[in-house]
Amino acid sequence: MLLTDVTLREGDQMPGREFTADEKIECARTLDELGVPFIQPGFPATGEKDQAAISELAGTTNAEVVALARALESDIDAALSADAEVIETFVSASDRHLEHLLGITREEMLSMLGEAVDYIREHGLPVHVTLADAFRTDHDQLIEIIETIPEVDFISLADTVGARTPATVQEYLDGLDGHIDFGRLGVHFHDDMGCATANALASYRAGVGKADVSVAGLGERAGNSPLEEVVVACSVEHDDDLGMTTDELVPACRSILDRLGESYDDRKAVLGEKIAEHESGIHTAAMLADPATLEPFDPELFGGQSRLIFGRSTGESGARRLLRRVGIEPDTQTVDSYLDALAVEGPLDLDAALALAKREFGS
Repeated sequence: MLLTDVTLREGDQMPGREFTADEKIECARTLDELGVPFIQPGFPATGEKDQAAISELAGTTNAEVVALARALESDIDAALSADAEVIETFVSASDRHLEHLLGITREEMLSMLGEAVDYIREHGLPVHVTLADAFRTDHDQLIEIIETIPEVDFISLADTVGARTPATVQEYLDGLDGHIDFGRLGVHFHDDMGCATANALASYRAGVGKADVSVAGLGERAGNSPLEEVVVACSVEHDDDLGMTTDELVPACRSILDRLGESYDDRKAVLGEKIAEHESGIHTAAMLADPATLEPFDPELFGGQSRLIFGRSTGESGARRLLRRVGIEPDTQTVDSYLDALAVEGPLDLDAALALAKREFGS
């Protein structure tokens, strides 16, 4: 499954946020170094900032630079003027969106989409299409749209309001089997019900060829499928790194968030500094024996780090293992004395706890 990173476009649409062209360019280069194959810096029709970012990046990255455009000639012209390498055009697919967002009929939408695709192809660019509110669109209506544009490179189905769960995503995709090569199918999820990562993984298992992701899930409302979560889950569960430089994943994502002035919770999945932190005596003892006892993956594989904390909570088993690590065969008196020292000196990280053992009890 290929990834399109939409951090710089979706994140810029969050209320109160406005990323500069320079911020977008710098973050896009970090994403490119990470190995993301498609990067969507923005929506050129909205103004010079996104045009400048796309123009600066085009032709200088391994990733293909994607510009978003409505199915309007003026939007497509703005993307072309910015030297976009791929144009992703979008229309609403559901009756509700056609009526209340666009105010047009289904026939008018199909005509607009067909003309937009033809116009992009006339200029020799790859075409990606996103169908907004696709997962709330009747199957027959969606298949009609798909059959109207058989020549596009990717057709992405958007769960625009974050209304789907993995079970309903799988059910919906099953209904499209035989109507489109799933390798040309993409997905775009929002996290309103907390399912964006799980929905992307369900799509991966179904054989979908592309998914939209964003760093830490940055995006409108509850955000999108987090890049780092999708990559780690596919790596751990399917032994598929999705083409990413996985040992740079966490540092790259943190760097992007810092550059954009975005914070994240210290217990945020994958990225949080405290997700691999252990202090309980039972837990630290087990971690000293085998880290996989209490961690789903080795954080260092993705550029993170486990942190063991020793102090008042440390138990006898943990103390014995620490002492043995520095070559001290523990007896009861030494263990008790070491536990007292940890209680006084702690909390200590692993290196400091080992140094304390060596200093106090080494020969």
